[in-house]
Amino acid sequence: MNIARHIALVDELCLRPFGAEHSPWEAGEGGPGYHVVVLERSHGDCATRAATVEQFEKYRDALYDPLAARWGDSPPWSGQTTLLRTEHEDIPAPWASLSARVRVAYVWEAVGTGRWVAVAVADHDETDDVKLIAMSTETAPP
Repeated sequence: MNIARHIALVDELCLRPFGAEHSPWEAGEGGPGYHVVVLERSHGDCATRAATVEQFEKYRDALYDPLAARWGDSPPWSGQTTLLRTEHEDIPAPWASLSARVRVAYVWEAVGTGRWVAVAVADHDETDDVKLIAMSTETAPP
């Protein structure tokens, strides 16, 4: 894992203009009011999925310190709780879709940018690769 590269991508997420429609770009995808990048990807070895999830959680946690130094400590955001809430509430995008992909995220208000940043491990879909992702959005978390 290259922490400096991942922090640079988070910085790009905080500056990159949002598109009017969903569209891919060289490092990720975006849509109205959000961007998502894949920082690390497992490349499909299901036999070691649990170990990969554990390793990616360590990567997520390693990104916590430099981002918390910038924007302050952040309690974990529960994707599972938010996913349950989507059954009874209208959870705004992109938080509803993030909650369908991740169990836990670290979330910060990126001071001075008007954006929120999340770093998480996307592992809900057992048929897909495990991914370490970063997201930026102009919508505050629910």
